[in-house]
Amino acid sequence: MTFGSPPLPTPRAELIRRLQAAHTYDIAIIGGGATGLGVALDAAARGFSVVLVESHDFAKGTSSRATKLVHGGVRYLAQGNISLVREALHERTRLLANAPHLAQPLPFVMPSYKFWETPFYGVGLKMYDALAGKAGLGSTEFLSRDETLKCLPTAREAGLKGSVKYWDGQFDDARLALALARSAARAGALLINYCPATGLVHEAGKLVGLRVTEQESGQAFTLRATCVVNAAGVWVDQLRVLDGEAIGRDVQPVVAPSQGVHIVVDRSFLPGDHALLIPKTADGRVLFAVPWLGKTILGTTDTPRSDLAREPLAFREEIDFILGESARYLSRAPKLADIKSMWVGLRPLVKPPKEDGDGTQALSREHTVLISKSGLVTVTGGKWTTYRAMAEDVLDNCFKAALLPKRPGGVTADLRLVGAQASVHKISDAPGVHLYGNEAASVLALPGAERTLGGGLTEAMVRFSARYEYARTVEDVLARRSRLLFLDAALAKSLAPEVADLLQEENNWDPHLAEFLELAGQYLTVPA
Repeated sequence: MTFGSPPLPTPRAELIRRLQAAHTYDIAIIGGGATGLGVALDAAARGFSVVLVESHDFAKGTSSRATKLVHGGVRYLAQGNISLVREALHERTRLLANAPHLAQPLPFVMPSYKFWETPFYGVGLKMYDALAGKAGLGSTEFLSRDETLKCLPTAREAGLKGSVKYWDGQFDDARLALALARSAARAGALLINYCPATGLVHEAGKLVGLRVTEQESGQAFTLRATCVVNAAGVWVDQLRVLDGEAIGRDVQPVVAPSQGVHIVVDRSFLPGDHALLIPKTADGRVLFAVPWLGKTILGTTDTPRSDLAREPLAFREEIDFILGESARYLSRAPKLADIKSMWVGLRPLVKPPKEDGDGTQALSREHTVLISKSGLVTVTGGKWTTYRAMAEDVLDNCFKAALLPKRPGGVTADLRLVGAQASVHKISDAPGVHLYGNEAASVLALPGAERTLGGGLTEAMVRFSARYEYARTVEDVLARRSRLLFLDAALAKSLAPEVADLLQEENNWDPHLAEFLELAGQYLTVPA
């Protein structure tokens, strides 16, 4: 299977027509984040008939709000979770190979201000290299004070002893999710955003399908499927409760949400192409400063959250923590006024569930797969780096439960995603047409290719997003097809009316400009 030009169109009317057709799918997936999209691609690549519905836009939730790192997890090594780290390191290599235009190696520098830090952390990172083996991206190095400052010109000089440099990866999370969706569609899957699952269909105590509503038309459909996968991220328990009520079973929640806050500042606060990692801050947390798409990301936090807002707000103490810790390690400390954008992602942390009927439970890596008495397959937890392995695990559990006929795996290990092409540009570079990989020529062939709106976004890119990337709203374009909302919310807000006009022309549908203007304001507002 090869991907590339010409791109596959995504006309809404055709997607709805396919949704209307009477058909029993092999697998229906609820949730269009990294996990659900990974399952859709793997299943479609194995020849199963697949439908995926997403209540909002693909990667609208947690999957577009990561720290943008493709990593094995240095902190898991410190916890002694060797198997998780080894698997993640190998999946990291696969991801970088299958989407080189969106995921690339990134050097990290861990500065030392105490004499013991360099040897202490260096030994652990040498073990990190050993676990990676041939999948390693570069050898860990011990740097002198001067060498450290060459890599991190704005690191605090007072007390600096040296550093450890190691390699991991970074990526554009939302565009990678989109590449997964479009690759699954190329393999025959039907994927549709803005089409929430509103109910589950049971017959004789067994799950046989789901009810959905296409939001733009208001039309309701019943989709029948042999196997239904609940990949709704932090919202999986809502569907598990619906399933339990239908079959008279009590369901205990498995997700304990935690929020991670990130702020974006100008690249001048950390010039160059090296990321800064502080493995243990004043309160024991990890701090990253990561160059990304021409800016610098600072984060993150890990705060328990009981509500499940689609657009959760940062707490003021989280912003203060990130800025305060940054000031301890950067010679020029960012202030509140320097924030270009801030965003919050909810992590679906998994807690051990109580007995879920007579269902099958498989715990592995950092994600959980549960199969209820009715046959609802729920997957949650995990992380972006291991999305492909998680998808394989989901299908393996479906085979074990006889929900699907077993078919050979490993089909996505070397499956290059839509647009895959080696790039001379770095993910840390300012955004541009290079992020489209081998589809760049298709973008440049559209009207408006020479007309730049701002922030690397052109008229042609907006048109491409509407025609080939499922974009329906201003937010879809400015938050996830381009990443301007995450990079510079004020600039995104200023470009929104023009983007709305182009989407209206392309889709002949309300692009929800007012909603986006309100959202952009939130990404700029520091909590009191």
